[in-house]
Amino acid sequence: MQLARSRPLFFLAFIACALVICMALYLEYEEGLTPCALCILQRIFVVAFGIMSLVAYLHAPGQLVWRIYSSMLLLFALAGAVTAGRQVWLQTLPPQDLLSCVPGFEYLFETMAVNEAISRLFMGGINCDEVSWTLLEMSVPEWSLLAFAGLIMFATYQLFQREPARLDPE
Repeated sequence: MQLARSRPLFFLAFIACALVICMALYLEYEEGLTPCALCILQRIFVVAFGIMSLVAYLHAPGQLVWRIYSSMLLLFALAGAVTAGRQVWLQTLPPQDLLSCVPGFEYLFETMAVNEAISRLFMGGINCDEVSWTLLEMSVPEWSLLAFAGLIMFATYQLFQREPARLDPE
């Protein structure tokens, strides 16, 4: 017995990612929170996860492609969790252990090699450690980490499910 059908779950994952991005945009434009470079990177992973989920839903893949989609989703979710985890860790550091200024996201990737830009991002900057908004005593990166944990569970479930369920009866 299968717990849930795979194809509708891909669509629900897309909706979940859309809601996460809507919340991030609300916090940015309505609450006035400026996203740091790590926040932008987390958004990129959420958008990539959402787009891949939508493609998997629309494609209705067979078993091999379905596993490829699930593997890609797992990679996006793990990368996002690492990024969010790094930002949560940076929030626990004393201010003197952080870099005083890390250039903006766009500047890093325009002027540096990709591997160097990513390493600079993960060093953190002056606003990566700030906790300027909380909900239930959890900061935005902590909520992001929780969301990525859910996405990891979803992708893992999809990856290790025995075979994809079909919407149409055979």
